[in-house]
This record gives sequence, C-alpha cells and structure tokens, in this order.
Amino acid sequence: MSKKIIAIVPSAGLGKRFDPHIRKTFADLGGTPLLVHTLKRLSSEYLITEIIPVLGKDDVGKGYLMVENFGLKKIKLIAPGGKERQDSIFNALNLLEENGTSTASIILIHDGVRPFIPEGLVERLIGELKNFDGVVPGLPVKETLKEVDAGGAVISTVNRERFRSVQTPQAFSFGSIKKAYDAAYAEGFYATDDAALVERMGGRVKIIPGSPLNIKVTTPEDMELVVNLLKMRESREVVIRKS
Repeated sequence: MSKKIIAIVPSAGLGKRFDPHIRKTFADLGGTPLLVHTLKRLSSEYLITEIIPVLGKDDVGKGYLMVENFGLKKIKLIAPGGKERQDSIFNALNLLEENGTSTASIILIHDGVRPFIPEGLVERLIGELKNFDGVVPGLPVKETLKEVDAGGAVISTVNRERFRSVQTPQAFSFGSIKKAYDAAYAEGFYATDDAALVERMGGRVKIIPGSPLNIKVTTPEDMELVVNLLKMRESREVVIRKS
C-alpha cells in the first residue's frame, strides 16, 4: 500500500472552559461550524490524502451529514470519541490499523478547534520528519516562568529560553505513533500531548517554529478573536478578487 498522509482531528471534547450550552466544535461562525473551518483548511492541503475527524459517539451521524453538506471529500471515516483526548486519538489509530494503513504512512494530529493552520507548515513538518520520530510546531515563551508549590509560593524562576509552547498539527509515522500509544495504554499512562508519548519511548522529537495565529479556541474570548480574524481574511480575499 502506498504511503498516505492522514490527518486525525480530535473533536469529541466537551470544552469545559467554553459555553456549557454548546459543543465547542459545532459553534457557529458565520453559518459554518468551527470544526468545518478547520476541516476545510486541512482539505486544502494538497499533501493530505485523508482526514479522520473524531467525534462524540452521539455526534457521528451529525458528522457524516456535515461532511456531505460541506463537500468534505477527503473524509471517508469518522472515529468515535473516547473519555479523554488520548482515548479519542487511540480510537482513530485503531480504526486506521483495522483498515490496513501502512506503518510508513504519515499521521498528522491536529486540534479541531485550530482553524488557522499557517501556509507551508504541513510541508515543513513532513520535510523534517525524515530525520526524527516526531515533528511539532512551537513558540518561544514570552513571559517569565516561575515554578510554584501547591500553595502558590514560588520555588524557582526557570530559564524561559529553554521552553516552547507547543501547537498542532504534530507529525509522526503511523508506526511510531501507534507503537507509542499501544505502550501508553499497556502501562496506563496519559499525556496532554501526542509527542510526549513518542518521547517516553525514546523517540526523537523536533520542534519547528509555529505561528501566533495558530489559535486554539478554548474560551469564548478566543472565539471572538477567531471571528475577527475570519473577517479580516474574507476582506483580504475580496480585495484580491477585485484587483
């Protein structure tokens, strides 16, 4: 089987810091759900051959209808979500394995609530992957970082030059990320980021420059920022079409 580049898009979370009355991924942005903005952006990447969203079990039917309504042709399968983000991605990886995905295929794992993937980022991630087990976009930390105890008292001030704020998409070979997930589940280990699972297996992970505009919608305030950025992008596209 030829090598594929497959994007897994976890979108089953409840978004506890968002509006409790609406699932964050389906929040409306100008008549289009937030998740669809992300899926359309991934679909526009010529290198990506397939996209697998991960939705809550009760939302899978709604997801297939969304795929049809918005013409998202790179989506053939939707994986059912799990209790935690890591469970959801594991479900997607198992689904790929069941469908005969080659271990050499490249997996991109991208948050469904990050609609602004920078141009050229996917190519750079894949280009660096030939020398590493994982490649991740990240940003330098701007503020001073202090380590504190449970009561909030400062223990130390750390060197922020050695730290990065990590984003998605994160890139791995299917073989390496599946092995890392299998090991994590065998040992009951959970992490907040996919690269951490590869790292604990001794894998080499590289961080490349990310973008401040690669926003993750976590709070209603983030949604306001995304709305404004979408308006700016649409205005720019109108100017380009008129010129």
